[in-house]
Parts: sequence; structure tokens; C-alpha cells
Amino acid sequence: MKVADFVINYFGDKGIKDIFEVYGAANGDLIDAFTRTDKTRYVAVMHEQSAGFAAECYAKISGKPAVSIATSGPGGQNFVTPIANCFYDSVPAIFLTGQVNSNFLRPDKSIRQRGFQETPIVEIVNPVTKYAKLVTDPNSIKYELEKAWFISQDGRPGPVLLDLPIDVQKAEIDPDSLTGFNSTTFKTTFDLNPVDVQIKNYLEDLAKSERPVILVGAGVRHSKGIESLLELGNKLKIPMFPTWNALDVVTSDNEHYGGRVGTYGGKGRNFGLQNSDLVLAIGSRISGRLYGSQTKAFLREAKKYVVDIDNSNLQQKFQEVPFDENVFCDAKVFTKKLNEALGDLPQKDFSKWTEKVMGWRDKYDPVKPEFFNQSKSLNPYAFFRVLSQEMEKGDTLVGDCGGNIVLASQAFETKEDQRFITNNGNSPMGFSFAGAMGAYLASDKGKNVVCTIGDGGFNMNLQELQTLKNYNLNFKTFLINNQIYGITKAFQEKKFEGRSEACGPKGYTSPDLIKICDAYGVKTDSIDGNDIDNMREKIKKVLDFDGPMVCEVNCPDWHLYEPTVFGAVPIEDMHPKLPREEFEANMIIEPWKNKETNSSELP
Repeated sequence: MKVADFVINYFGDKGIKDIFEVYGAANGDLIDAFTRTDKTRYVAVMHEQSAGFAAECYAKISGKPAVSIATSGPGGQNFVTPIANCFYDSVPAIFLTGQVNSNFLRPDKSIRQRGFQETPIVEIVNPVTKYAKLVTDPNSIKYELEKAWFISQDGRPGPVLLDLPIDVQKAEIDPDSLTGFNSTTFKTTFDLNPVDVQIKNYLEDLAKSERPVILVGAGVRHSKGIESLLELGNKLKIPMFPTWNALDVVTSDNEHYGGRVGTYGGKGRNFGLQNSDLVLAIGSRISGRLYGSQTKAFLREAKKYVVDIDNSNLQQKFQEVPFDENVFCDAKVFTKKLNEALGDLPQKDFSKWTEKVMGWRDKYDPVKPEFFNQSKSLNPYAFFRVLSQEMEKGDTLVGDCGGNIVLASQAFETKEDQRFITNNGNSPMGFSFAGAMGAYLASDKGKNVVCTIGDGGFNMNLQELQTLKNYNLNFKTFLINNQIYGITKAFQEKKFEGRSEACGPKGYTSPDLIKICDAYGVKTDSIDGNDIDNMREKIKKVLDFDGPMVCEVNCPDWHLYEPTVFGAVPIEDMHPKLPREEFEANMIIEPWKNKETNSSELP
């Protein structure tokens, strides 16, 4: 058997039904191998970056590693961004690149290049992979594939890359004589004795607490621990706050959902989180998008526990916001053990605190009633709220990056069993349209997959309209067209005295995107004006359409992303500012003062 056939059949045997690729001479044997198997198929996309984005979303939906293939040189280089996506968002994915014949590889690093389209792709992607290997021995292929499959999922998931020279792909091997990979010595393990002590400490602190909360990250889903996390919420009956990567873990219809947090916090404007006195963060790193610029103001009167499978995140010397208890454990293992420790006994009554948080959540909704009453122009916050009302349980939203994802993350209310997917760690524009291809192929075909994307992002990967047509990928795209780079324009207006460069209309203009979609033969529609009834009917029409469709949502020059933290203030002090009296009335703890100036940052 050829190595190339062994590789493709290996992934077919693992249940991978679709492998994303762009053909090139250096991966020709791998692609040809699909002609000799019915276990899997290739999906030929128009750009390698799109193949990687599609694989990322395929993995996020399927819950298992996804696979994509590129040729050598520029083909593999186009994988760098999606590999970084998977690294920073902890996505198990396997990237295969073709490489020049082994005898044409440069013999020394002092030689820039010997073979045509030779690139040291392993060295390029080493910093953003869990494992990357140039495979030079054909008889090591079973070992390397099994190792790649294991490492991509073990511990904190992430991407791996195998670089396969042409002669290695062509080599004949005896599958029965190959040596496999023994994962025993590699598997991530936890010492549960300190975890038991930390759970005991948490329960003692919980008994003394008056305002406890749970902060939930995507690590809960990675660990397959959603069920035990929700069980924990039902036992404690305290507010749970999802990070943007966990909006489909603790959904908006969950009875303990407390709102949305961070520098673009939505419902509740961070009051629940910032007023807490005990925080249990599960499966989330504590990033600047959560705490803003004022680290000392974040959770300033709370005892802080964090549960993370990445031990580096638990070292206080690396934490900008030091946590009091750093628990090295898998999220599912931890929540199951905590549930066992709680038992079936009644828990302390936190109902008054929880009611207070839910009151803030409902009162401070970024989607205001007046957004539905404007007579002239469409407000995209209103659009995203209506879209969330019309999408059903089991549906998937794939959101693009930039201003588009701020809108979706603040205004789209998730339902149980929905998926809300984006890439927050790397956050490249153009992600969602390519990613939705993978999400659709991995999803239940009886449910809708919806892509939302801005005009700026759509311009970056619109060539995949042809893939849409070639494979009849029946997902729906809502193109939020403000004809500018909205989030950067808003940033420039705040930071550069109102000067707006290279983000529209100066330096950026967009073509007629509907005409481009028509040229590809993709069905289109548009939503104009702020007639909410018309908007709702158009959304229903798109969602009910049997086939791929692009609907343009016109909101020219719109770029008002609020609420948001702006300046050296704590995350509860969001723009637009509340009147000082109302702000202080919401703060159970003392409103934060800058210790260096001894003055409040509030007006």
C-alpha cells in the first residue's frame, strides 16, 4: 500500500467524512488516494486559508479532530492563520502539507531553498502547533498519524501538522508491519489530591459567601463537561456568566444565566460579576478582553478560583490578575467532583443575590427598545436580536470577527442546544464564511447553519461562493454591510482625534457584493430600512429557503458599538456612561477609585 493511501484511509477509519483541500503537485498523491476509498471524500475549496477555517468549524461541531490538506510552499503558508486559529481557540485539527522530494530538501539552514516551492513549514508553524513533524521515514507513518491524532485532543486541544515529502507519499509500505504510537507516557494526568483540598476550600468559602458567581469558558465544552456544569448551576442556583467562547454552553435561556461580561459586556453591564465576593472560573483563561485595562479593579472584593487544564495559565507570575486558588484539572473532572462533594443536600439560599443579578441583566440590555422604532435606517443590534428570535434550537450561528462579532455577541440570545461559533483568540476577518462550510458539513442537515459577516470580512474570502455552488452547501449568510471597517473606524474616532484612515470611505470601499453573488449563481436578497415586520419576514424567508443564500443587511456607515469599556476605568464603567447616581446605586461594593490619583474615573 502507498503511504498516501494509508494516510487517507486512516482518517476515513476515524470517521472523518470530509477533508478540505486545495490541489497542488506536492500533495497530488494524497488527493489521488481518495479515488481508491469510499471511507471519506475531499472537499475542494478555493483557498487554503478557507480549507483551514472550514476544518476548524468542522472540528468545533463534530467534537473530533478535523483534517485539511495543502501543497508545499505558498499552499502550506496559507495554513498559518487557520493553524493559529486552532491553537489559540484550542481546536483539535490535523493539517497535512505536501513537501518537495526528500533529496531536494535544503541540506542546511544556511541554504534558503533547494527544491521548487520548498518551505520549512514545520519551523514556521512550530510556535502555534502542539506538534509539527517533517516525516522522512515512510515506515513511521502509522506512528506519526496516531501521535498527531492523540496529541491534538489530549489535555488542552490544538492543531498538529505533518509535512509529507512527495517521495514519502509515493512509498510502498506493509501496513501490518508498522509500529504504532503508545500514548501511555504522553497522556495528561492530574494529581487529584490537591484538587480535593481546593474543592473543600471552595465549599468553605461558599458557605461564607453572600454573592458567589461562576464564570464559564469554552474549556467546559472541550472537556465534554457541559452536563455536569449545568448540574452544578442547578444545585448552587447562583449566577453563571459565559465568556464569548461559551455563549452556547450557558445559553441565554438558562435560568441561571447572569448576562455577558468583559470589555464589550452586554446584558448586565458587568455589574453581577464585579459585585461578586466569590468567583469560580471554570475552563477559561482570564484575558484582557475580560478585565480591561485596570487589572486591580477586576473582581476586586472577590476571592478568586480558576480551574484550567493549561498549567501555564495557573502560574501567578504569568497572571495579570492573580487568582487566589489555581486548580489544575479538567473542567469535567472538576465539576463532577464538586457535584459529588455537594451531594443532594439543600444548598445555601442565594436567591436574593441571584434576583439582583437577573435584575441588572434585564435592565441593562444593549438592545434598546428605540432600536426597533427608527424610521430611516436599520440598526444591526435590532437585526441580531430578531435573528436570534427566529433561529431555532439545534441551529448554528457562525459569526465573523471585527465589529460583526461584537454585535452578535452582545445582541444574539442563544437557546439550549444551539451552537454559537466564532474565533476569538486569533479573530481573523473572513473566517465565518469559510468556517460555515465546515460547520454545515458536520451539522445535522435538518437544522440551519447561519453565517453572519461584515462586508470587510466577506471581501476576504468571497471566492468560496464557488465552493458553495460546487457542493450545494445549504447554509444561509447574512451580510452586514455598513460599507466601512466599522470596529476600526470607531477605534480611530476615539483614539486619533476623529481621523479615520484606511477603513472607509477613505482607503476602503466595497464592490456591489450582491452582484458578485449573482455572478456566482448564488441566490440573494436584501434587507433595507428599519421596518421590523419586514425584517422579520425577510429573515424567515432566508432561513426557510432550500439552498444556499446570501442576504445583504444594509446599514451604511453604522459603527456605534456600545456598551463598551473605554479608557482607564473598571469594566462596570461602560460607555455610554450611566448617571453617577445610578452607577453608584448598582455597586454593592464601593465604586472603584484609581489608587494612584485617589480619584474616581467617573464624571
